[in-house]
Amino acid sequence: MTMYETRDFRRGLKIEMNNDPWVIVDFQHVNPGKGAAFTRTKMRNLRTGQVLEQNIKSGDKVAKPDTEERNMQYLYRDSEGYHFMDQANYEQISLTEDYVGDTKFYLLENSVLKVLYYQGKPIACETDTFCELKVVETPPGVRGDTATGGSKQATLETGLVVSVPFHINEGDILRIDTRDNTYADRVSVRGK
Repeated sequence: MTMYETRDFRRGLKIEMNNDPWVIVDFQHVNPGKGAAFTRTKMRNLRTGQVLEQNIKSGDKVAKPDTEERNMQYLYRDSEGYHFMDQANYEQISLTEDYVGDTKFYLLENSVLKVLYYQGKPIACETDTFCELKVVETPPGVRGDTATGGSKQATLETGLVVSVPFHINEGDILRIDTRDNTYADRVSVRGK
């Protein structure tokens, strides 16, 4: 079994603790004046989404989880859940909304994303850091409002609602940061 020491920690590293897969969100090596050095670790459970902060003594080892990422194509959603097809062997799976989480806001038919398997079972979906989506509804900007640097709400084609600058219009394609569901920039203007 592969093990990681605290010196191997980095953001995004997947580890196993208490028979659960976790991903390191943030960490800090701490060397207090008194006592042993440790690593303050913030991690997210890949199955439940729970975020936990834990101190791990320097030199302690944690296991590498039995995980695998597979490229899968999103097909459709129905009452059973979200349906995906494995790009390698064309096997189809269905995931409930609990497993899909906020990734549902970035699922467009035929788009390809990563499905994370733990011990041979699918547990989560992961999309790229940025996703391009079309604005389907937003109020028009009022002339003169741009000086304040304010924002308005825009509904995107997947149902996600984000705050956008006043110059954004219906039909524009926006780049959205999937880590925090926020507007990054405008990719193209409607009709161009």
